[in-house]
Amino acid sequence: MDAAWIALSLSLKVAFWATALNLVLGVGAGYALARGQFVGRDLLDAVLTLPMVMPPTVLGYYLLVLLGRKGVVGAWLQTHFGITLIFTWQGAVIAATVVAFPLVFKSARAAFEGVDTQLEQAARVLGVHNVGVFFRVTLPLAWRGILAGLLLAFARGMGEFGATLMVAGSIPGKTQTLSVAVYEAVQAGQDDTANLLVIITSITCIAVLLIAGKLAPGRTAQI
Repeated sequence: MDAAWIALSLSLKVAFWATALNLVLGVGAGYALARGQFVGRDLLDAVLTLPMVMPPTVLGYYLLVLLGRKGVVGAWLQTHFGITLIFTWQGAVIAATVVAFPLVFKSARAAFEGVDTQLEQAARVLGVHNVGVFFRVTLPLAWRGILAGLLLAFARGMGEFGATLMVAGSIPGKTQTLSVAVYEAVQAGQDDTANLLVIITSITCIAVLLIAGKLAPGRTAQI
């Protein structure tokens, strides 16, 4: 029983930090592609959406190659800061961030594209600078769609399995999230534990989806 709640606590922590990172990365990318016109825009959109369709284990492998001790980023972090991300909860956060990123990116882009640009232009004519236009006009009009995407990303981060297992492994109390704990319980024949973990995960994800649907009816079905 204690192991189940520890796994739940870790999953919530990983999902929270992954969602916080995607709040910055996903919303920023969504705004850039919604308002920007540049060469390679469609290609960049496809690349940023790729985690949505690519198998999580493949994403995990890419992250493992990139963040491992012999990887470009992993070796640099280890050499200069003594930081190791593989088999840590921080590694699980990175995996969940990458997997859930398209949910925030696509919903944010759709929300920003739904904002009337004439309202933004009117604010600029009145002397509001671009940063002010974003925070005073664009973001207030797009926040419901963005928040719905963030909630979906939170639920996705909680349920992430493949990439997390590749990058963070399954260390009880350290990197074993709910989805990984379910897998381990099934493998060990611990049906009661597996049932409890599945019920906890299902209830949490259903609650998040219901809230997301209330915030932006119809928008979540388009992602």
